Amino acid sequence: MLARSRHMETCAGRSANAAEPDPAESEQPIVFVVDDSADVREGVKQLVESVGLRCEVFTAPREFLRRGPIVGPACLILDVRLPEMNGLDLQVQLARKIPTIMITGYGDIPMAVRAMQEGAVSFLTKPVREQELLDAIYAGLERHRARLAQEAELKDLHARFETLSPREKEIMPLVVAGLLNKQIAAEVGLSEVTVKVHRHKMMIKLSAKSVPDLVRMAEALAIRNGDSRQRD
Repeated sequence: MLARSRHMETCAGRSANAAEPDPAESEQPIVFVVDDSADVREGVKQLVESVGLRCEVFTAPREFLRRGPIVGPACLILDVRLPEMNGLDLQVQLARKIPTIMITGYGDIPMAVRAMQEGAVSFLTKPVREQELLDAIYAGLERHRARLAQEAELKDLHARFETLSPREKEIMPLVVAGLLNKQIAAEVGLSEVTVKVHRHKMMIKLSAKSVPDLVRMAEALAIRNGDSRQRD
């Protein structure tokens, strides 16, 4: 069961003032709960929905795993002791794909340490204080938002990289390595003027504003000098 918090009035007020749900509901934040206690599932669901968030509850890990792809920011509230599979083992199986808040009535320090090492947002002992749980939920959702934004940015960068010509892809790691246009020209067998043209087009296509900017992109793409090169 959840422990009542003095802050619930504030949270209820936040819910009452919440904006109307967005039509794209599937992309709105959602909280998942996996716990074999009906009281805990219902208590957490009511709490989460009272502050304007969506919530789905599950009795066991396999039921949650069958749910399908998760779209949009999410976090998982997970009991440690569950039928079929230990909550900590499920956390590992998810491989940090979704921020997890571990809750248990039988916690100890080694268990908490393991959970935090595996990336848990928080490790809470039942009965969980409502405000403490809400704080962990907001932290988990924010962490997932940041991760999704980073993944979207990387996906966009890969798409821009694929617009480069073979020669531009060949020149990119040489620019990142700090070679001058004259040195790159000698390396790839082109004139310095031609190298300048390819380099300029590459920077525009990647939306790179400077060489340090290009270096950061190359690191994200795992591109290093000496990678295999394609030719026109």
